[in-house]
Amino acid sequence: MGRRMRQRPARLAEKLTQIRLAFGLSQNEMISRLGSSAEMIREEISAFELGTREPPLPVLLRYAEVAGISTDVLIDDRLELPMKLMQKRR
Repeated sequence: MGRRMRQRPARLAEKLTQIRLAFGLSQNEMISRLGSSAEMIREEISAFELGTREPPLPVLLRYAEVAGISTDVLIDDRLELPMKLMQKRR
């Protein structure tokens, strides 16, 4: 049996970056907000935002909880982040 790579959301990295910036957080502050300071380092957040690594499902769930959105919004490229989240950035 061959192994195929699973399909990845094309806009996930962009959305994760938008969430962090909407709250005005540094990457280290985002780690704290995610409650992951013991198991995550800034380089991982950077890799998630650059799209070179995909966050584990529990991390995606925490991003969604922080933003007050469903995980569907993160993983479905057809869905946009809510305007109220994006307005927090201003």
